Amino acid sequence: MKTDQSNKPLARKQGLVVKEVSGELLVYDLDRDRAHCLNETAAMVWKFCDGRTNTKTIASLMAKDLDVTIDEKIVWYALAQLGKDNLLEQQLTPPSSFGKLNRRDMIRALGIAAVVAVPVVTSIVAPTPAQAATCLQSGASCTGGQQCCSGLCNNNICA
Repeated sequence: MKTDQSNKPLARKQGLVVKEVSGELLVYDLDRDRAHCLNETAAMVWKFCDGRTNTKTIASLMAKDLDVTIDEKIVWYALAQLGKDNLLEQQLTPPSSFGKLNRRDMIRALGIAAVVAVPVVTSIVAPTPAQAATCLQSGASCTGGQQCCSGLCNNNICA
């Protein structure tokens, strides 16, 4: 892991299906069967992760695009989430001068009247096609909720 401020994050591109929907970015990780939804701020950080641009420059580019001041902590917060979800080629560690970054610090850094949202990456585990096809439909005989698509087995019948 790198720890200096000259890091130039690189977004992972291989093994991903990416689709932009209503200002958010949906990223499906084919290798891990995980789906991620990046809000506008996190998506913008991820798009600027080209392996050539450092975090300070990413903050400046975002500020220019959004016409607001962007604290570099916001970029590091987004990178921490992206790295945790394996959406970067390499996990990065923020400089020690930033301390431990959390959502409360991000809200404080943004200020009350900020136009920019705290970067958020929401993730879910997606079933493989085989897993998705193996559940029992409503009305089928079952011995436990894990067999039913609904997750509910009442009186040996899927709800």
